[in-house]
Parts: sequence; C-alpha cells; structure tokens
Amino acid sequence: MTGRPIAITVDGETVTGLAGQTVAGVLLGAGRLSWRTTRSGAPRGVFCGIGACFDCLLTVNGVADVRACRRRAADGDDVRTQTREEGA
Repeated sequence: MTGRPIAITVDGETVTGLAGQTVAGVLLGAGRLSWRTTRSGAPRGVFCGIGACFDCLLTVNGVADVRACRRRAADGDDVRTQTREEGA
C-alpha cells in the first residue's frame, strides 16, 4: 500500500481508506461488517477474504456482483450495497 488517502462513496456516504486497500478493507476499516443481504434477509460481508465464497458481493461503478475482497478500491469509486430485492 502506498498510504495515500482515497475516498469512495458507499450508498451516498463518503468513506475513506488508503490506496492499495480492497473495497472490503475500506469498508471494514470504516466499521462496516456487512453490506449485502441474501434472499432470506441474512447479512453478508467478508467471509473467506480470498474471493472463493462470494459473500462480499456489491456493485461498484454500476457493475453488479463485484467481490469486495478482490477489487482494489480506487479514489472516487461509487459503491452500492446489494439487497435481496436486487437478486443478491
């Protein structure tokens, strides 16, 4: 990581992190433990942290079903959480 501060928008709220962090890392650093719900309404966030389980899905810059643990956060990213109504 370079340590350079970055800011992303999560559901309209600005969240800060460091360049090189994954989206999941930025969200966890901001105190968010879950950011999607399953069809049954169960909360989900990071589980495996290596991209195998797909529990950390969200929408980044209009692209749905992005694994938060695998995607590096970029300054200015627009992140949207996914809910069961969206078919998550």
